[in-house]
Amino acid sequence: MSKDIELHIGGSFGDIAKRVSDAWHRAEKGEAVSEEHLTFVTWDAFSSTMTGKRLELLRYLHKHPQASVAALARALGRDYRRVHEDVEILGRAGLIEQDETGLHAGYDEIRTVISL
Repeated sequence: MSKDIELHIGGSFGDIAKRVSDAWHRAEKGEAVSEEHLTFVTWDAFSSTMTGKRLELLRYLHKHPQASVAALARALGRDYRRVHEDVEILGRAGLIEQDETGLHAGYDEIRTVISL
């Protein structure tokens, strides 16, 4: 089964509330509701989180889960400190999971919605 996330950039609290309300009403009608959303309030907040190197890291980690940050840094041929920082930032955003088996980027697709 594919696991996707919808990433929102901009918008308002009302937009978030509408997404939650719509999902709630669908669930009340008996529909299966399983969706994940991540919202960045501004473009600057998004662009400081998702850099080109971090997207490359996510893509690699999606295909090749790693046991540790050190293993990921070695696999990418990058400095440990920088990779650790990237993993921390992407983890706080909810795009990387870390558990007893290691690091995972479980989403198959990240769809982006940019509010104007």
